[in-house]
Amino acid sequence: MAKKKSKEIKSKEPSTKDIKSKEPSAKDIKSKEPSKEISLDDLETDLEEIEEESEEEVIEEEIEEIEEFEIDEVSEGEIVEDIFEEEIEEEEEEFIEAPKEEIIDERIFTIPLAKARRGPRNKWAKKSIRYLREYMNRHFKPEALIISQIVNEKIWERGAQKPPRKLKVRATKNIDGLVVVYLV
Repeated sequence: MAKKKSKEIKSKEPSTKDIKSKEPSAKDIKSKEPSKEISLDDLETDLEEIEEESEEEVIEEEIEEIEEFEIDEVSEGEIVEDIFEEEIEEEEEEFIEAPKEEIIDERIFTIPLAKARRGPRNKWAKKSIRYLREYMNRHFKPEALIISQIVNEKIWERGAQKPPRKLKVRATKNIDGLVVVYLV
């Protein structure tokens, strides 16, 4: 039985004759393609010619884009005025787009934040923000409350452990019930 297994294994491996028959010979390749020898020098010259042609096209395009004018026709003041006119028109468009909201009520408050100092010292600034919100909700009864970044920075100015004891703010309420708190 051992001899039969070895014969089977040998039969599964392809012979060198089979491999040669599958690959095309060099004679077959030459007969299919026309014989043409290409030298490196020829390739380099062809490449240089192509590059020169593309450079000439780019230069011609640049020359066509430039308009001819005389120095006397255009003064420096006119160029500067044209540039500034364009910038001014852009800025005016930005200001027109912002709609103004009608303010119903505006008040100035001095908010006591001393109660925020009860509890852990490292949470005093966070509690001060919460007391500011509670105070504004109690006195203004807003639908939405926005504390400006300046007010927030003022409370956190000296860190979480040392917020101010009092804070003077200006609060405005618009038609939609939105209250915005600003620093005075």
